[in-house]
Amino acid sequence: MRMNSISRQMAMVKFYVRRIYHNLKVFAKWAVFSSITGLVVGAFSTLFAECLKLVTQFRTANPWMILLLPLVGIVIVFLYHIFHYKNDKGTNMVLSTIHAETELPFKMAPLIFISTTLTHLFGGSAGREGAALQLGGSIGNQLGRWFRFDEKDRRIVVMCGMSAAFSAVFGTPIAAVVFAMEVVSVGVMYYAALVPCVFASLIASKFARHMGIGPDTFLIKKIPDFLIVPSIKVILLAVCCAAVSVIFCVTLHSLGDFYRDKLKNPYIRIVVSSLVIVALTMVLHTTDYMGAGVPIIERAIAGHVVPLAFVWKIIFTALTLEAGFKGGEIVPSFCVGAAFGCLFGQLIGLSPSLCAALGMVSVFCGVTNCPITSLLIAFELFGYHGIPFFMIAISVSYLLSGYYGLYHDQTIVYSKYKTEYINRKARD
Repeated sequence: MRMNSISRQMAMVKFYVRRIYHNLKVFAKWAVFSSITGLVVGAFSTLFAECLKLVTQFRTANPWMILLLPLVGIVIVFLYHIFHYKNDKGTNMVLSTIHAETELPFKMAPLIFISTTLTHLFGGSAGREGAALQLGGSIGNQLGRWFRFDEKDRRIVVMCGMSAAFSAVFGTPIAAVVFAMEVVSVGVMYYAALVPCVFASLIASKFARHMGIGPDTFLIKKIPDFLIVPSIKVILLAVCCAAVSVIFCVTLHSLGDFYRDKLKNPYIRIVVSSLVIVALTMVLHTTDYMGAGVPIIERAIAGHVVPLAFVWKIIFTALTLEAGFKGGEIVPSFCVGAAFGCLFGQLIGLSPSLCAALGMVSVFCGVTNCPITSLLIAFELFGYHGIPFFMIAISVSYLLSGYYGLYHDQTIVYSKYKTEYINRKARD
């Protein structure tokens, strides 16, 4: 009996030793490979961010560059044509790869790098984070192939690439970790990717900061006490931001459907849309809607806004991205939210600066269906003051924005309204 007891104890010890060894081996594997991914993607993303910074400065000093937008549009379409990459789904393809529905080609990386840089240089209304997700996801997927990972591990490396790129370009490493795990399937977090994404995001962020690419941080001028009246006003703002986020998504996708139905030739499509953008820019006598829209965000946080700025930013972004120009939708959504929030604050007598900040993250939450990421972005961009208002605005916007979203291939796994498994795609 005593020998049997000792044998059982030894067997248990061996079992736990093997388990600990296995866990340590998995940790060591991801510590090494996610660090490599963070360094490689961080380097390319830092170069990408620096290029966008330089071309934005050049375009700002030479606003006439937008007159060449139709010509550049033709160049971008031709680039995708010669690389035999006609059915470009953008960030949707990255999400689809994580769902194991499609394969993410490495040629997406140089194409999105060059075409986004050209779009920003010549005045297209586009962001950078969405493009960075495609860049990071594409490089991550290729690294997964070189590492000889199986399909499941390659998905994790793709998420590492997404986190690293988002972190390096936007400067919010904590939000970048969660965003890659949260955006793929609403209601489900891919926690298997937590450690790899943390390592990749922090290393990429550190590399970018070392190279002089820092985050955009904003100071909210006035934050009221957390009382009933300000809270009710914030709820009203969140309700309106949910509606704005739906309008933003529907406008982009509806214009895209219209273009594909009426202007089937991609060259004609991008030239026509370019001419409309140039004409609107000349009629409005402003360069505010070129690029990502960071100057509008900065003025909105300071409490100043053109009343219809959020409407024009939606229109310019839709005309740019749905025509075939490249870039992201995330910073434009921030711009739309900030402009609308500032206007709303002026109308109802609540701090326009605070409302601009709340509008930024609320509209972002509505278009991406990522409430945790939205809250973390609020912390990293604005600090920890006004947390109750951010929590209210983000949660209400998430609930009321329904199942609309920027990304067709985003899966809504669990309902927003009940503890119910629905497993459907985001709609436009």
